[in-house]
Amino acid sequence: MAESFEAERDAEAVSKFVESFAAQLVEAGMTRMPARVFAALLSSDSGALTSAQVGERLQVSPAAVSGAVRYLAQQHMVSREREPGSRRERYRVHGNQWYEALTNRDAVLKRWEYALREGVETLGHETPAGRRLAETLAFFEFLDDELIKLMERWRAHRADLFGETKT
Repeated sequence: MAESFEAERDAEAVSKFVESFAAQLVEAGMTRMPARVFAALLSSDSGALTSAQVGERLQVSPAAVSGAVRYLAQQHMVSREREPGSRRERYRVHGNQWYEALTNRDAVLKRWEYALREGVETLGHETPAGRRLAETLAFFEFLDDELIKLMERWRAHRADLFGETKT
């Protein structure tokens, strides 16, 4: 059934959306090809496409798709899965991709906090550089704490909007 919706859409308009959304992601710091692949996956009804399907939609090579998917998988924005009864892989965008991407930043924040604590100790709490690092550390600790609360509120809000569980 999802295929019938996609077949009825204006392919040129969908392509324009994909490129427009990808441009917004690039402006926010994502590299171009992963942004395009992510937008293509996000705009497909199934949320999953093979490398060939992505390549066809974006008019790019399988190697370009593969590199982009590798990046997106590392960022926890897509996953790879096997097509049933086939050796071909499909790439799937997560239904909760933004939640996943943000919560997986927690490990990065923890590493930055650790490094900043070390920097404050090394440079001294009372030095201008130590104070600047301490303020940066306090910001990341605050962000870490608020992110946990924000994700809890999002799960509740998502359940209210879409009738899904709060897991």
